Amino acid sequence: MFIQTEETPNPSTMKFIPGKDVMGNSGKTIYFKDSAEAKNSPLAILLFDIEGVSGVFLGSDFLTITIENKEWKNIKPSILGVIMNHFVAENPIFVDDDSQSEASEKLDDISQKIKDIISTHVRPAVAQDGGDIVFESYRDGIVYVTMKGSCDGCPSSAMTLKNGVENLLKHYIPEVQGVSI
Repeated sequence: MFIQTEETPNPSTMKFIPGKDVMGNSGKTIYFKDSAEAKNSPLAILLFDIEGVSGVFLGSDFLTITIENKEWKNIKPSILGVIMNHFVAENPIFVDDDSQSEASEKLDDISQKIKDIISTHVRPAVAQDGGDIVFESYRDGIVYVTMKGSCDGCPSSAMTLKNGVENLLKHYIPEVQGVSI
């Protein structure tokens, strides 16, 4: 099994592409910041067992791993080994997947338009860098989003929000005055 790796704009994260579905085409992603959050993901738990791993993001067909206070050359082989063994053994990504169920939400028209624009125009571009942006809410002209994966804590994510996402949303939806994390 060959696993591609790509650097991301965030030097603390790296994108791993196993050549197989991770979360699939559901459009769902998940970001774990520690092993307690990852309790339903055997793969994420094994990755957190590697000293220095501080974040695991699962995308459609990739994983983004965040490390803390380590050099990639020292930790990358261990990460590759865990990912390869997991997929070769055809182990599940999740067990007892209750935490992944998404509550049905009813959004107002503006919020739904914002969510649609983010999903179709922004998320695919952010995913190429190993991250995700998720619409949280819209209140008083401000769009609240969460950055995940390589985007969480990335120095360039604030610039991405201001120059990219905010301008795009303002263009299509005049009611939008700003974007906040």
